[in-house]
Amino acid sequence: MSPTTEPATVGAPLAGRTAIVTGAGRGIGAAIAAALDALGGRVALVARSTGQLDTVAATLTNDPVVITADLASTDGPATAVATALDAFGGQLDVLVNNAAALLRKDSVDVTVDEVDLILDANVRSALLTTYAALPPMLAAGRGTIISISSVSGRRGTPRRSLYAASKAALDGMTRSLAMEYGPRGIRANSIAPGAVATEMWREPLGTSGVEEAVTSLIPTRRITAPSEIADVVAFLATDAARGITGETISVDGGMFATANLYPPV
Repeated sequence: MSPTTEPATVGAPLAGRTAIVTGAGRGIGAAIAAALDALGGRVALVARSTGQLDTVAATLTNDPVVITADLASTDGPATAVATALDAFGGQLDVLVNNAAALLRKDSVDVTVDEVDLILDANVRSALLTTYAALPPMLAAGRGTIISISSVSGRRGTPRRSLYAASKAALDGMTRSLAMEYGPRGIRANSIAPGAVATEMWREPLGTSGVEEAVTSLIPTRRITAPSEIADVVAFLATDAARGITGETISVDGGMFATANLYPPV
């Protein structure tokens, strides 16, 4: 039986393709933008800080697009996607939902305002950005949606019930999108990092004894680098991953697969 898609392109597998990366101003998002750019893709960088985006854009080579937007607002996602599509001539091949906010707090102390803040930043923003990105992908008959979830959403971690709920929602969204739009050429996957060397982890890992406690629970005995998350995103964005959809892939040094305990950070 003949394959239904063309084999992966060798060399620059994303040449001629476009991507939107949210939360691209630093950390994992910046690393993802660099990885997609290195494979030949043209990337639209989306975040709230123009200065951070300009810094990242200066390191890229394929005419990146800088879009300043608050994706937690009602109109932010659709406006950001429309701006990217205008710059891309209407073409969109890859969407990476990476923008997120974190809350570490005892669950009994979480407020209604904090629930709204985290769900707007982590769930509604990803949903609305995805919904805005789907029409051009459907028109082209192809597209890839990649969402950054978390080991917290897969296993649960102390003092992160709200954050865990928001990230589990992205995994559910991913599976539904894969079922709904797989027949129309669109793939959807999510990636679940564990402890990553980013600003989000700077404070807890800076507390005495915490880094040692965390790494003792990771089979690789080290904190994951943002570039390691980005490498998997880049793979999923290419035709080499054309048979993969509806999956949540842990990139956490084995944390999800083996750890039974988590430090209270």
